[in-house]
Amino acid sequence: MSKFKLVFVFLLTMLIAGCAGGAKHESTGEYLDDSVLTTKVKATILGDSRLKLLQINVETYKGVVQLSGFVDSESAANRAVELTRKVNGVKSVNNSLIVR
Repeated sequence: MSKFKLVFVFLLTMLIAGCAGGAKHESTGEYLDDSVLTTKVKATILGDSRLKLLQINVETYKGVVQLSGFVDSESAANRAVELTRKVNGVKSVNNSLIVR
């Protein structure tokens, strides 16, 4: 095998390995999926008349959605979690919302 082919195979292998996910790292595909999921959850929350004015932050990692920020009641926090769970692709929801 020529040096060029060897270098090409090595670089191709590293590129593929670099895109793979692991226990602590997302693959490129997982990152994109999570970005889409975050956007869907945010749109769902903003589309709800009881929640759209509240300060709710959404982060997603491997399908697990983290809700954080401030809400005005326990029922608003529960509503946000309920709506988030209904979004297709959400594996679980971590509720870190603070009632003030």
